[in-house]
Amino acid sequence: GIRDECTSLVGSEMCIRDSTWAEPTKLYLKAGDRYTRRQILGPMLVKSGNDAARFLARTHSGSEAEFGRAMTARARQLGMSDTNFVNASGLTTGGQYSTARDMSKLALRAYGSSTIRQYSRLREIAFRYADGRTTTFTATNKLLSRSPYCNGLKTGTTRASGRCLVSSGTYKGRNVVIVVLGSNSKYIWSDSQSLLHWALGAP
Repeated sequence: GIRDECTSLVGSEMCIRDSTWAEPTKLYLKAGDRYTRRQILGPMLVKSGNDAARFLARTHSGSEAEFGRAMTARARQLGMSDTNFVNASGLTTGGQYSTARDMSKLALRAYGSSTIRQYSRLREIAFRYADGRTTTFTATNKLLSRSPYCNGLKTGTTRASGRCLVSSGTYKGRNVVIVVLGSNSKYIWSDSQSLLHWALGAP
């Protein structure tokens, strides 16, 4: 059966318990709903659902705190020496920090995952709730629509960190990732696009 701590194996059904309180961006998952990890992963990457991130963290490590420690250990293996993770969503909390250089190392590793590339390049994604309702989530990464060369990766916004975007792109066989942190709504998309096109040598 489905255990309360949601630690079943990859691909099996998972339960939604106390992941539903996460704010501010949510998929609005309901307590008692059951999904596979893959069902949740796509909408989380496209819509930036914090409740989905917390849910997946619990299914991986049993608790969000343990997942933070696991992510930090993995970060050290990737050479991310100036990063410490505490939660799965990136929402501001004491002791959680990173740098643009470290985020670029993580982004390069993530870009190597065909699953992450598959989902993070989508401008929208359909989602079917456990009760049968369906909806379509629009990507938070507006650079996907602004630049013909952008093919991912992930947005992030908090009052403490500002508007952030880790974007990926490809042009004539060249692949790059761009990290912009601490920006604002006026400049995040134009600055990211300019940097991406410059790095790619694209028009």
